[in-house]
Amino acid sequence: MAANVVGRAGRLRELFDFLAARGPGAAPASQAEIAQEVFGQMGAEGDDATARVYIHRLRKRLERFYEREPASGARLVLPAGSYELVLEQADAEPAVAPAWGRRWRWAVPVAAILLLGLAFAAGRETTSPGTAARGNAIWQPFLDSDRPIMVAVGDYYMFGEIDPFEPDKSRLIRDYAIDSPMDLARAQETDPARYEKAEDVGLTYLPFSTAYALRSIMPVLARHPKPVRVMPASQVDSGTLRDFNVVYVGLVSGMGLLEDVNFMNSDLHVGQTYDELDDAKTGQKFTSGEALSRASPDYYQDFGYITRFHEPGGALLAVVAGARDTGLRGVAPIAAAPDLPAKLERAAEGDDDFEAVYRITGQQGADLGETLALARPRKRTP
Repeated sequence: MAANVVGRAGRLRELFDFLAARGPGAAPASQAEIAQEVFGQMGAEGDDATARVYIHRLRKRLERFYEREPASGARLVLPAGSYELVLEQADAEPAVAPAWGRRWRWAVPVAAILLLGLAFAAGRETTSPGTAARGNAIWQPFLDSDRPIMVAVGDYYMFGEIDPFEPDKSRLIRDYAIDSPMDLARAQETDPARYEKAEDVGLTYLPFSTAYALRSIMPVLARHPKPVRVMPASQVDSGTLRDFNVVYVGLVSGMGLLEDVNFMNSDLHVGQTYDELDDAKTGQKFTSGEALSRASPDYYQDFGYITRFHEPGGALLAVVAGARDTGLRGVAPIAAAPDLPAKLERAAEGDDDFEAVYRITGQQGADLGETLALARPRKRTP
């Protein structure tokens, strides 16, 4: 029955198993217990939004199950106002308070969820520097530093819409307003009608262009005497900046915390969409046309962004990013090349902070040419 109600895996199944396994003699669970035992949110307070949202969804799943398969005898219910599974007679009045007649105990193991992994697992090390490529002016300060290097890759959160009654209609969704499980829980609380079937399935993804960019940049960074590590940008925090020099590789829209850190002291800013960078110093706008033109044979302009700067806490940071895939695929080989274009070389020389923007001409995802649009110093944060 459990698989028919909540599926064979996922958070709802874990919640169902947790409540069922408590047994007929246990007191109703609290929101804090559910948050800690099911969702791993240690130290959760008494009023936990995630627990409320998932209890509501489980209650609805049970109701829908019995609407489709009416019970002739007893049925499982989640009484309003109480976090416990109750077995009641089908012809009884709906339960509104804890009233165990007999409770079901489930010992069915939860099936493993297949995860869509990142290109590199967090913390994985690269190869030794023995055969690494020569570093150019952009990367020499990283290679000269005693700090280890952390490569942060721009990842994106996905959730599932899972229908246990019609599995063929289930789907994975990338919602630009939902960037984490907590964002999803908040959305379910504020807009339950829209997100009723949504479920955290533990998935993130990387744009395909990130793999091409890493192939260019990682051999250069591997010259550092300490192992280079890789992590998703969504997991970067203040501790990362305290312990590592950080190199971001990905799309501008995937920078997470590093977006604020990077553009805080830059004359460039993300425009109305992540397809646009606005230059407050000159009034220029660098706008990607890939989204509108990639499916056609028409040429379009994308842009790539390169910067290196010092964070106030002492970390050295670099960003190699594109608005879209064409921009990232075009700019990464330039940033990694042993010899930089002269203007970019001058901007990157020494240890000073700088930033640069390239216009990338594309056609159906292919990079056909690059033009340096700006390369200049940037103010160093005191």
